[in-house]
This record gives sequence, C-alpha cells and structure tokens, in this order.
Amino acid sequence: MRMQPRQEILDIWRATVRSCLRDGEWDWGGRSGSNSISDAEQLLTLLLPATKIPVLSLDDPDRIDEEVIEALGTIGGAIEIPRRLVRIMSEYFVRYTDDTGAPTFGGGSYLTPVEGGPDLTEEQRSMDVVDSFAVSVTLTLATIGFVKIYRPSTQRADLRAQLDTLEEMASVRLTAAMVGLLRSFSTSVFAATDEFGIRLCDMVNQDEVPRREVVAALRTQLRDTMASLRNVVVGSGQVTEDLDNSEMLFECGWSWGTIAGADEVATTDPIGRQREGTAENAPYLYFTVIAVDAIDDLNSERTRLLGLLNEEQQRLFRILQLRWELTRRYWATVATFGNRRRWPIEDIPWRTTDGDRTDYYTLQATSLAVKGLVASGRGGDEEFGRIANVLVELAQRGRITRRASPNEAALVVHAPGKQVTLNDATSKPIMTWNVNEFSTVLLQRATTVAGLLNNARRRSELLELADEVWEHLLLRRIPEGRHRGLWDHAGGAFPGLAPLPEAPSWYLTERVVQALVNAGQLLWERQFPRAVNLATYAQDLIDEAEYVFDRELMSGTFAGEPMQRSMRSIRATLRRAQSLVDDQPGTAAALASTLLLQLNDITTGQQKASEGI
Repeated sequence: MRMQPRQEILDIWRATVRSCLRDGEWDWGGRSGSNSISDAEQLLTLLLPATKIPVLSLDDPDRIDEEVIEALGTIGGAIEIPRRLVRIMSEYFVRYTDDTGAPTFGGGSYLTPVEGGPDLTEEQRSMDVVDSFAVSVTLTLATIGFVKIYRPSTQRADLRAQLDTLEEMASVRLTAAMVGLLRSFSTSVFAATDEFGIRLCDMVNQDEVPRREVVAALRTQLRDTMASLRNVVVGSGQVTEDLDNSEMLFECGWSWGTIAGADEVATTDPIGRQREGTAENAPYLYFTVIAVDAIDDLNSERTRLLGLLNEEQQRLFRILQLRWELTRRYWATVATFGNRRRWPIEDIPWRTTDGDRTDYYTLQATSLAVKGLVASGRGGDEEFGRIANVLVELAQRGRITRRASPNEAALVVHAPGKQVTLNDATSKPIMTWNVNEFSTVLLQRATTVAGLLNNARRRSELLELADEVWEHLLLRRIPEGRHRGLWDHAGGAFPGLAPLPEAPSWYLTERVVQALVNAGQLLWERQFPRAVNLATYAQDLIDEAEYVFDRELMSGTFAGEPMQRSMRSIRATLRRAQSLVDDQPGTAAALASTLLLQLNDITTGQQKASEGI
C-alpha cells in the first residue's frame, strides 16, 4: 500500500488546527456554514483516528506520541491537548442543546431548496435528519470513550467536574440519537404489479425469467426477513399491510428523517420532547447506509469493552439491532439475487424503486451487500471478488482511474454531486440533500473488501485500486492558504469542474479521515491473508531445521559455552518461526532458511575440525 494512513492523518491534523484555531478560539463552520452535522464532522476529523487507531490516541497524556504532539502543537503539549479537546467537545454539545436541555438534530445549511422552489424556512432547516442522528452516535461514543480513559489521568477537581458534565451531555445526546434512529426506520410495502414492484423486479431480474417467478423467488429468499418484520413494534417501521399476500413485496431501511406519525419511544433518559416527524415512510439508500454504519459503532468491540452504553442505551440498542440485521439481510439478498450470470449489483447503475438511477447508488449498495454477506456467512473470495470487480468498474466510470473529458456527465458525481430529493408524508418534494462523497466512499469500500479477501493477490490488486483513488483525492486537497491540506477542491483533479473554495468541506474531509482510519485498521488489526502453499513450504523448512538441529544435539555438536549460546539462539528462533507459520508464512520460511544455513555452517565447521583442516 503506497498510501500511508498514519502520516496522512497527522498531516490532516496539522491542517485542521491551522484552519480551526483563530486567536486561540475554535472556529466552527466550514464551506456549508455551521450545523449539527458539519460541526460534528469537524470534531470527528480529530476524534475518529484518536479513538480507533491506538498509536494516535489523545486520551492519555502519558501515551501521546511525539509526532502527534508535534502535529497538534498549535493546541499545546501532551497535557494541554486533551484538556483543550474537552472544552471544544463541551462547546459542541452546548451549541446543539435547546433551552429545555433537549439535544437538537437539525440539518441546517446542509438542507437546500428544491430546484425552482422557495428558500427554506428556519423551521424546515431545523428538522431532524438521520445524518445528524448517525453522526451523533459516532461522536458521542468517541466522546464517552475519551472521557473514560482520560479521567483516571487527572486529579484536578475542576477538570473532573468538566469531564462528568461532558459525559452526561454526550450520554443524553446518544440516547436521543438512538431514539431518532428508531423513529426514522421505514418498511415500505407495495404490490409486485405497481410501479415500485415493477422497478424492483426489473432490477433484480438478471436472468430474464417471468416476473411471477421473480416475485416468488424473491419472497422465498426473504421469508425470514418478512417474518421478523412483525417484531418491529417500537418507533416506526411497523408493517400494517398483509405481507403474507403472495403479490406483495417490500423495502426496508431508513428514511431521511423522523417518519411522519412515528410513535414516541419510551425512555427513562432525560432527552426532552420527541418532535413530530415529517419524512415519508420510504427508505433512502444514502441514509440507510449512514444509519447502518452508525449502528455498527454501537456494536463495536470498543463500545463493549469500555462499557460505553448505559442500561437504557443497551435496551435501545437491542431494539435497533433487529432493524440493523433486517436491513443488511434485505439489501444483501436484493443486491446478489439470482447468483447466476450476473448479480443485480453488477448491473450498473443501480436503479431505485422510485425510478432514480446513478453509479453512486451502486457504490452505496456494495456496502450493504458486503455487510449482509459477512453476517450471513455467504461471503468468500468468489463473492467478495465480484464486489471488488464492481468497485474497479465504478472507479473507471467515475473517471478516477480513467482520463476525463471536459464537461463529461460522469463528473457530476464529484461536483456538484448527487441531489437527493427529500419528500414529506405525501411524497411531495420539500427540500434536497447534496451528496458528493463518491471518491471517499470508493476508497473506504476498497479497503474494507480488501480486508475480507483471503487471496493475497486479489487483495493486493484491490489495495492498488485504493492507492489510485487516494492519488486522485490528493489532487483535490485545497492547495494554498489557511485551509491548505483539507478538502475539497474538485477542480484540482478535474480542471474547470469547480472553483478553488474559500473554506473546507468538513463533510468530505471527515469522510477522507474515515477512509484513512479504515485503511489504518486494515494494517493494524487484520492479518495478511494466509497463503496455503507458502505456509506448507515454510512448515517443511521448519521441520527440516528441527530435524537437523536435533541430530546435531545427538552428536554432541553444541558442547562448550559458546556453542550452548548458539543452541539457545537456534531453539528460540525455531519457536519464533513455528509461531509465525500460520499468520506470516513468508517470515517463518525466511527464518527457517537462515537457521538451515547456520546449522550447515556449524556442521561443516565440526567436520573440518575433526579432519584437522
């Protein structure tokens, strides 16, 4: 991997503090202004690597790396960095809490008017958005984990009081965000013969069989999911139509915000009034992926080991977990339906049931397909290899790995991006949401799938794609000024596509950091794929080295103190080689080869000595 995640993250941290610190104060807001999502993304640019990559941690002054201290030097030294972060995090939670103490989740400046429509009112901009719920889950978990680790390292009463207040605010916001996700889940049921059913069948019918057979096969593969949907009784997403009818199909996932008419969720935590919803009862692919990724954080090993959820949050998570599992299972089934000549996800671009189509939706569907394949145990090198091929094609179609022509339609996914229309309960468009994260999502998907491949060659090929995407993203960094080193200047990769921005996009910068964290975890946590032939070869070398060594011991070769030291060294190296044979067979083979040469030199020396040479 040519991309170096640790060094790149440190460079982004240098750029972040240069951009955000003005006269010693933290400057909120970026290209899209200040809102609950953008400001959380700004914070996560620092907190995400610090809480997910151990060598970049910021929560223990005694363990902060020297390079990290240098990168964040504008904030202060090892003692001052975590203290300053506590103040900045506290400021965020106060900013997005109303006068009653209830957290707010408005989309703010990220919400835009429909084309030709009037400007949005303040009430519309304050509507709760799933993206805010999701990013709040990630931010609050990072905050609570930070506090739990940092607290034992300080004895100052005032700082401990700040930490207690910060943890309490973060915990309340986490509960409110989980409740918001429960009230935004959607199950849309429709007949196979209406426009939604026809589009779904056309998308999955890659073998061109009669629609009646497609419906029957799809329902058969989804029968467990349909049965489990009856257990969705809290929040939104309840099925009121008759799914037992053989003509009915469905979609499940998350809408863009709280569903209109969604029931309140009973909770013992003081989250304040639960606002009335406005969003239509229909899944949106973008918001579904965002929600599923956030619930992944709730289910992470770090969340469990540090005990980041209180009892009420654990209860809410168990309710959310059912929706999470149903969504992954549904989308994996639809994306890989048929499993013959071609999967639906391989038929680019992905078409949604409302008639929209774009390469970006294919990219988003790969995330849910991979998660579903892993969860169901269906994922192997063949299946993940097919997903990898889709990613390679998307990189070409998005002109990331192919030369682009001026004004080419394919460049729209980069700038201005995909406009997602947000509808109300009557399916009337009321505002839009802009998405331009194609390159960063592609980088993240490539490293994720690479980590799942057991074939070392296929893995290396996919990491080569990740490197190419990263080189593309490097061209899009802001090249000069106070915000240099942050994103996004799309015109840097595609001249003339977009002007040089005056401020950074925290939306895209945070997603770049997400992708780098994903790549860093691949290197830090996952073993290199086991090469069976190489492991067998290494074991053969180790067996021979052990045999030669044992024979020399029997012959009394290792007499005398110097030879005894050699014997202990050889024995330790043999143990080391044997311990590596499964995870690092190449290293084990190299160690065994070195031992065989060393033993040969010892044997040859003994023979020459006995012959008087």
